[in-house]
Amino acid sequence: MKFSMVPSLLLPLLAAAAPVAPENPPFSVMATRSASPIHFLPMTASGQKFYLGGETTSYCPIGEGCPPGNQTVFAPGGYGMNVMVPGGQQVYVDPKGALSFTQAHSAYIPEGSAVGPFNYKPGENWGYYTFDGWGTSGFMACPTEDYRWQVFAAVQNATVPKGNVAECLGFNALANTAPKEAAAWQYV
Repeated sequence: MKFSMVPSLLLPLLAAAAPVAPENPPFSVMATRSASPIHFLPMTASGQKFYLGGETTSYCPIGEGCPPGNQTVFAPGGYGMNVMVPGGQQVYVDPKGALSFTQAHSAYIPEGSAVGPFNYKPGENWGYYTFDGWGTSGFMACPTEDYRWQVFAAVQNATVPKGNVAECLGFNALANTAPKEAAAWQYV
């Protein structure tokens, strides 16, 4: 009888000693593609789309107490944005292949969009962020009419700004851990 109690007494100690899964933190993204114009460019949110280069655009209606809003930060897991706005802002790939995010106070996502799977994988110094839907893995950046590069899922049938997917560059999306506090009230 006493022997049967030993395993039940050891279970809490074994659970406490078990390895802990890595934390799934909020993160910002930086592109890497050596010897290219997008190497080390930050991913920015603007106009409900994502770009490499350019400025993050955000809005805060409350005046004092607003987060800075000058960095684009994904919520843990990468399915949403790290924002204060009630209801949050969801990340998706639109039917044209563009990495996008929802308008604040709206859950509207165009028909034919993919809401994942997005994957955040922790690493030793940097994590990695990918989109693994539509038979692809990862992202590509496509030139626009200005100096920015728009981010798309790495699919060959994407409808890109200049019309030629061959001009797009695949890249690694390195994920850098960000503070847990919201980075913006909302992105616009």
